[in-house]
Amino acid sequence: MECLRPEAQKWLLVAVLGLEMVMGVVGNCLVLLVKVMCRGQFCCRYWFPFISLTLSDLGCSLVITSGSLLAMLTGGQRSPWCELVSLLKFAFITSSIGSIAILCVQRLIGRASTGRALFVVMVTACSASWVTGVVFGSVPVINAWIRYDSAEMLCAVFWESSYSDMLVYILCAFSICIFLPLLLIFFCSLLSATSCFSSCNSDEEADLSAVTPLLVASYIFCYTPFVMSELILLGRLDLSPAPDWLRTLSSVMSYLDCGLNPLIYCSHQDFREAGLALLWTHRKPLSEPVLTAIAKHEL
Repeated sequence: MECLRPEAQKWLLVAVLGLEMVMGVVGNCLVLLVKVMCRGQFCCRYWFPFISLTLSDLGCSLVITSGSLLAMLTGGQRSPWCELVSLLKFAFITSSIGSIAILCVQRLIGRASTGRALFVVMVTACSASWVTGVVFGSVPVINAWIRYDSAEMLCAVFWESSYSDMLVYILCAFSICIFLPLLLIFFCSLLSATSCFSSCNSDEEADLSAVTPLLVASYIFCYTPFVMSELILLGRLDLSPAPDWLRTLSSVMSYLDCGLNPLIYCSHQDFREAGLALLWTHRKPLSEPVLTAIAKHEL
């Protein structure tokens, strides 16, 4: 299903994808450096979901966004790279929303979630989101449902024979990988908004987790076109996909989320100051006098 684009539109998309790739790669690499090298300069109690989310964003920018950019320039993607990109895209989507959901849960519970027992549970749940994404992403690859979609600018799932297979797969994948984490996010956000746990989380504003509402809003905003395109597919018994413009928009917006998250982290003052200190370290001037000896004079 080839989508013929005007030359101007093609190069506009190339420019947008290139910008998003640079934002995602550079931004998330800097975030990882700050989180690892400057941990003592800002408060981050719930570091594991932050690291998981950053790795997911970095992987998406390095592999998926760059893959779409290359596909725009070369005219497609070939096997086995085609199948790998499709699998990893779903894994990154699932791990991102899973990491945000775990972050919301930890922020709601408070410092108790950093205890050994609960921390192991959080790490297991966060890791499970990666595994679940890989499992559901591999199902279309195994069943040979994958081929290049020029509208999405990457390899995607196409349904040509069975509406029932498509219905079962999409409902299972979205229920487990998308809707369940969304329920956790909305539930935890609602409890936080009603201040049910204000006595436990009175100092959360100083922690990096204070940016969680912005991460949630960014994810929902950027992935709404993707969800809409899948819902349109569910409503069409002839298995025809969503309009080309919506599929293109869903890819562009999902890549944008990977570049926006580093900017969201920088909205936290302590994290921003730690990053600036890492980039512009003040060195002592060479001419600074150094005390080498003390002479004692008797009066």
